Amino acid sequence: MSRATTLRGEPLPVEGAELHAGDPAPDFKLHMMGEGGLKDVSLKDFQGKTLILSVVLSLDTGVCAAQSRKFNEAASKLPDDVEVLTVSTDLPYAQRRFCGAEHLDKLKTASDHRDVSFGKAYGVLIPSLRTLMRAAFVVGPDGSIKYAEYVPELTSEPNYDAVLSAAKA
Repeated sequence: MSRATTLRGEPLPVEGAELHAGDPAPDFKLHMMGEGGLKDVSLKDFQGKTLILSVVLSLDTGVCAAQSRKFNEAASKLPDDVEVLTVSTDLPYAQRRFCGAEHLDKLKTASDHRDVSFGKAYGVLIPSLRTLMRAAFVVGPDGSIKYAEYVPELTSEPNYDAVLSAAKA
């Protein structure tokens, strides 16, 4: 079955299978800026925690920036065992620049720019643009998907209340 998202009503094919609550969360290897420079990060780095995966096209777009600001604000009110990771195909340097300019210090960012394997594994890759569709996932401490939302229109935002409720549950 072919999957798609839309950009202002125009369909864009999406690659990868859709994930659902109860599914095991696929592992990933993303690139991020750490204290000492670039490093890889995987699902194992969040083991034992609840992880909100905020998936965006590019931090340099209005809706993606708004989504990141909203999750950064929410992260400051979440328990210590909940982390927020924003994933895009932006380069790690661009992600760091954006977070610095926006004063976003409660969420982490990681890049799927190298091989878009996260996009394929989580069913959010838009191959024609080599970017990711807007989505939100909550991965529980046990490594299973507690919440999955694929936002059908790229210019729309996810259901923040549902994501945060799943993360707190």
